[in-house]
Amino acid sequence: MYGLINKAVHDLVTSKFGEAKWAEICQKAGVSDPNFITMVKYPDDVTYRLVGAASELLNVPAADILEAFGEHWTVYSATAGFGHLLDFAGDNLVDFLSNLDSMHTRVALTFPELDPPSFRVTDVTADSLRLHYYSKRPGLTPVAMGMVKGLGKRFKTPLKIRLDRGRADGHDHDEFIVTYGEAARA
Repeated sequence: MYGLINKAVHDLVTSKFGEAKWAEICQKAGVSDPNFITMVKYPDDVTYRLVGAASELLNVPAADILEAFGEHWTVYSATAGFGHLLDFAGDNLVDFLSNLDSMHTRVALTFPELDPPSFRVTDVTADSLRLHYYSKRPGLTPVAMGMVKGLGKRFKTPLKIRLDRGRADGHDHDEFIVTYGEAARA
């Protein structure tokens, strides 16, 4: 994963627990130089080790950390200089989710070794949709859920998301039901 991801993990941890806790997490994860460079690609294992160390040291399940990261990412990526790309993906939740793959294609112009997940939206109604999530990386389903929650905040759209079926159940991808608007308040 690119350094931008690890910098966002750093930002999430330090905003809630401080630099000393981040240093402790890096040490536990065996990360000797925690000064990640945004445009450099690091082995995925580095990010997984950081999440594992954070889970252990903060006594928080890794899935909860990953979901919090996903939600944090929607804000962080906009403030890290990529807000203009987010703006092109859509000005409401449904359009944005429908355009995620197109946005990733544009992002790949800046990050040529990008290997992003893929998303597809189906079964759209006035208050719900089915979001299909495909990723080559295992264990990141909570990140996708957190990102959708963060997008709800970005677009000031109340929402609920639940995993309907997934890779853990033998499917080739995860499928979420996203309920939004007034229906999400019920």
